[in-house]
Amino acid sequence: MNDSTSGPEEPDEPQNPFKGTPFEAFFSGGAGGQGMPDLGQLFGQLQSMMAPYDGPLNWDLALDLARKVAAQTPDPTPSQRQKDAVADALGLADHWLDEATSFPSGVRTATAWSKAEWLTETLAVWKGLVEPVVTSSTNAMSGQLPEEMKAMAGPMLGMLGKVTGAMYANQAGSGLGALAGEVLAVSDIGVPLAEPGRAALLPVNITAFADGLSVGEDDVLLYLALREAAHQRLFAGVGWLRDYVIGAVREYAGGVELNLAAIQSRVEEQMRGLDLSNLQNPEELQALFNDQLFEVPDSPQQKAALSKLEVVLALVEGWVDEVVAMATESRMPAATKLQEAVRRRRAAGGPAEQTFATLVGLELRPRRLRDAAALWGSLRARQGIEARDGVWMSPALLPTAADLDDPLGFREGAERPEALSEADFDAELRKLLDGDE
Repeated sequence: MNDSTSGPEEPDEPQNPFKGTPFEAFFSGGAGGQGMPDLGQLFGQLQSMMAPYDGPLNWDLALDLARKVAAQTPDPTPSQRQKDAVADALGLADHWLDEATSFPSGVRTATAWSKAEWLTETLAVWKGLVEPVVTSSTNAMSGQLPEEMKAMAGPMLGMLGKVTGAMYANQAGSGLGALAGEVLAVSDIGVPLAEPGRAALLPVNITAFADGLSVGEDDVLLYLALREAAHQRLFAGVGWLRDYVIGAVREYAGGVELNLAAIQSRVEEQMRGLDLSNLQNPEELQALFNDQLFEVPDSPQQKAALSKLEVVLALVEGWVDEVVAMATESRMPAATKLQEAVRRRRAAGGPAEQTFATLVGLELRPRRLRDAAALWGSLRARQGIEARDGVWMSPALLPTAADLDDPLGFREGAERPEALSEADFDAELRKLLDGDE
């Protein structure tokens, strides 16, 4: 007879199906005593990583992960009031910019986006930026195999590409999801991420940015609208610029050269410190492939592309900075404070930019923004708005890295042999207007 005073019987511990195998510690809860992990979730995650997909990267997996990362903080759909406020701010910004630049308005549509909408609407451009990295990595891996091993590997090379694509999808999803939590507008990182003429701001991130600035949120919204509208004007008015910037990023990404020995050493180092008994969820499994796994020194091709990209990004952001400063000079007392806040934010970059820099291989930050802004401002003060904007007529006319070293001396005179003379400048403009280039 059972003792009526005894409590309910303890449920039996679930039988570990891997008991007696090398996986017993992994699937037993180990020293943590947390019980078996959710096998369905774990293997579902692994299955999704290895599922068939088209192209060099599993973008379905990347986008799904990016949405989950972005949703870790509130992401409300912008209200109609917020959309109207953004449209009004961009309309006023365009009106102010009419006096600060010779380029006409480039805004065709104006709206407010959530973080999730930013991910969806910019994904097409991100694909073009990231896929060259994955393709170059896969080709580099297979290219370093001896010829006899390639023949023996056969279909395994295809599997290698899928594994690489799955790992990069994980990094892309994490990086894009984090970046979605920081960007303030579609043009925020200097690269045109949406279709031409589509201006958009992210109210949820703008509210967080405005917190602690001691500036009214309406002023913050208007200032950021001015920057967005200025970006739109520049890329709409300079027909070659969009392809030039995106091409420089792709050129850099396409120059990846992997060192398999270095990667193998990093993997072995990670595995030595791995405690399988405490590996309880898919996120820990993903962490094995951390952001630094594929970090490699820049190749000569990448160094050349990086120099080109850093200069043009600085020139774009410096021009926007100068034009917005001119438009707000007598209208917005808080503009100087907001200008400095944006400059520091762009120069330092956030954790998300640093995370994504590991994936694409570069930091999308204008390191010489202040020099570029000083160059454009000096040129405008000496020769006027049309001369400043006319430099964008051709890539051949753009200031160089050497010009950014002496921003106040750009086109100053013939005593600087590397500077473009007035006659040469006028000749280039005539060629363009006559259709010779």
